Amino acid sequence: MDIEFLANLLLVVDSGSMAEAARRVGVTAAAVAQQVQALERELGVPLLVRAGRTVIPTEAGHRVIERARGLVREFSDLKAFALKGEAAGELRIGTITTALLSLMPDVLARFAAVFSQVKVLIRAGTSMELYETLLRGELDVAVCLHPAFTLPKAYDWHLLREEPLVVLAPARFAADDPHELLRREPFIRYDRSLGGGKQADAYLRAARIAPRELFELNSLMAIAMMVDRGLGVSLVPDIVSPLTAGLEVAKLTLPVKTEPRRFGVVWHRGSPRAHLIRGLLQCADEALVQSDR
Repeated sequence: MDIEFLANLLLVVDSGSMAEAARRVGVTAAAVAQQVQALERELGVPLLVRAGRTVIPTEAGHRVIERARGLVREFSDLKAFALKGEAAGELRIGTITTALLSLMPDVLARFAAVFSQVKVLIRAGTSMELYETLLRGELDVAVCLHPAFTLPKAYDWHLLREEPLVVLAPARFAADDPHELLRREPFIRYDRSLGGGKQADAYLRAARIAPRELFELNSLMAIAMMVDRGLGVSLVPDIVSPLTAGLEVAKLTLPVKTEPRRFGVVWHRGSPRAHLIRGLLQCADEALVQSDR
């Protein structure tokens, strides 16, 4: 039985789609389907059935998947233990999208230069999705917002960046009062289901500001571009990204101090990939120093 086939079966189940699983591993959907069929022939039971546009496990599939998660994780850890102390192996990184589009490219460039033999697998998601995936052992590190709860003692946290809330406005409004802009101009809201969006919503409520809301979306990069195009103003975490560096936007400091959005790295202290994680953290700190110059 091929462990890669089992890993791809788990991807199909987690994504609900053979096409999405295939996209993540860089093969065709037909190839993934053939791998699943090979597993079904070897085990003698159907593992997946179609439900509309998605696929779901059969009863037998659920039993297989429960064991497969442990097998895939243990095999991955076995490789890591075999390569312990060597600058090789595999590192599975989960990251929030804003980190992936801002700090992480510089971090990964440094990491790849030092650990050229390491295969890096990257998965994007929300902070809670990444944290839960980390707990299941399917990630080695999660680059995410600081959890709103106490981390289990087996896990550690390394702060990367603090991002205070700012009013993002077209450059021509750079000298205007930020609260007045929020009341007067069309408002582009950062998704309230996300950490930074919740912070922005809480600030508006505390300041008794009812903005003229026209848009709500979950991409900080898209929000910055929309502000650059004159579609309105926004209240967002102060991200630093090369993708927004050329935009004609102003960042206005709020008159009332707020808690910043904090994002960093979470990992299991006992990870067999500890030497790679330490290398990643060092690369992150070096990239931050370089970006602040």
